[in-house]
Amino acid sequence: MNQILRQHAEQSFAEELDALKQSDNRQRPPNWAMSPWAVATYLLGGRLDNGFEVSPKYIGSRRLIETAIATLTTDRALLLFGVPGTAKSWVSEHLAAAVCGDSTLLIQGTAGTSEEQLRYGWNYAELLSKGPSTQALVQSPLMRAMEQGKIARVEELTRIPADVQDTLITLLSEKSLPVPELGTEIQAVRGFNAIATANNRDKGINELSSALKRRFNTVVLPLPSSADEEVAIVSKRVAELGRALDLPAEPPALKEVQRVVRIFRELRNGQTEDGKTKLKAPSATLSTAEAISVINNGVALAAHFGDGVMRAGDIASSLIGAIVKDPVQDALVWREYQETVIKERGDWKDLYRACRDHD
Repeated sequence: MNQILRQHAEQSFAEELDALKQSDNRQRPPNWAMSPWAVATYLLGGRLDNGFEVSPKYIGSRRLIETAIATLTTDRALLLFGVPGTAKSWVSEHLAAAVCGDSTLLIQGTAGTSEEQLRYGWNYAELLSKGPSTQALVQSPLMRAMEQGKIARVEELTRIPADVQDTLITLLSEKSLPVPELGTEIQAVRGFNAIATANNRDKGINELSSALKRRFNTVVLPLPSSADEEVAIVSKRVAELGRALDLPAEPPALKEVQRVVRIFRELRNGQTEDGKTKLKAPSATLSTAEAISVINNGVALAAHFGDGVMRAGDIASSLIGAIVKDPVQDALVWREYQETVIKERGDWKDLYRACRDHD
């Protein structure tokens, strides 16, 4: 039995990746594990000529995914941009897994990310005892990606300080990394590229310089365009997480998933689904990822503290927790929504009572 809590994409979907490689007879860019067509099929799902079914990893616009993949075949890096919870990191991981079979060359952007983490560092014990040498050099994921002709991933690019961000300019334009201490440089092998992610809620924190923006082709990942699409995404991911975590519960009823998604979409859009009632929007993003979390937590409650069937009472506390981030402003928004929308829907009485019990 596998004991790893969360496997990398290339491990979780190894069977699908192998099937695609075996059936893929299209042209592959240098050092790519499969063709751009096969990468798109891996991300979007489809049936191969031999009848093998590839599951979709991303439910949304095919053209967006094709544009992202096409970018990686050029000399420009890819920036996945959008609101939190639009699967930017998920798409980034799966793109890297499909293109080069390795999604682990990752730099997590934070306010404390240093230039050394993007370029290279030193083993100071080796440095002090023997001086600068290749043995003392500590390679960054970007440096390893350049040497191996793979995809490097930079998460939350706009959270990295602006002066550190600009370290990427030479790397992405010259495709080389100078190491002046050794009097040498690392030149990128064909197949090297970078995928960065950033969310538009971080706008103004550490804006990208115009020079760095020019090194990226930006693809905006939107929120799901329809309720049905969002329900499909939530249902799929909850089912996958339930299997991965071995939750002893029934899959959530479609009705419960639809209710959570409808609440999120109405509060995001500032009006009810029929457009008849205007609503105040909470400060929370209310992303698809948060909807998945609400349902997944409800399944866990039903599994371990109920009869295994998720009901309104199992999702109420997580639902409130996802919506009410500001204890004053969001609490008022949520109370108004309960009284003017949830209470008035005849088949939502159980959810109204469950939410009221948590007030």
